Amino acid sequence: MTEPSIKTLVMASGNAGKLREFDRLLQPLGVEVRSQASFGVSAADEPFDTFVENALAKARHASEQTGLPALADDSGICVPALGGLPGVRSARYAQPQADVPQDALNNAKLVQALKAHQDKRAYYVAVLVLVLQPQDPLPIIAQGLWHGEVIASPRGSHGFGYDPHFWLAEHQATAAELDPAHKNQVSHRAQAMQMLVRQITERGLVQIQSHVQPNTQ
Repeated sequence: MTEPSIKTLVMASGNAGKLREFDRLLQPLGVEVRSQASFGVSAADEPFDTFVENALAKARHASEQTGLPALADDSGICVPALGGLPGVRSARYAQPQADVPQDALNNAKLVQALKAHQDKRAYYVAVLVLVLQPQDPLPIIAQGLWHGEVIASPRGSHGFGYDPHFWLAEHQATAAELDPAHKNQVSHRAQAMQMLVRQITERGLVQIQSHVQPNTQ
């Protein structure tokens, strides 16, 4: 028995930056993608210590609230010299302060924490989880890693989060200096999405439009 094709997905995220990226990355699937906010879905709890557990919790929550297949991601930056921090706490690494953007606080704390370390290596992580229904016994899970290092001074105006401080030696640029179209081909989220596309296509859940092929490089 074949599984039904996905016609509409709910994105289990309220992050505008992520939603913009996923909108571009999912275009080849020919699937309508709607944010959970458009259904009035509240944010799910993320109490876990791993990316995959948090992503699964968010996907199940959005699917339960909407009755639709749901796609969630949990992502962040991991720094080996800091024992893997900020990790799953990347979005809320620093203590919030009134009238100061959270991204700026997070970056400042990370740069300060690394001052005592020579090893500035870091890697972005993106874990995607797709469930067809809330109790889906076989969620589709995809993961992407993007390696770089943390620099003290921000560069670039694209992207969000830690992008202005995430230096990519192979590009001689930060993630925030990359053209968004280029970033969407090489980022951790792009890599995870390419893996997800392969898996859902192999299961016959979507049909890739013949004139658009997922980037597999």
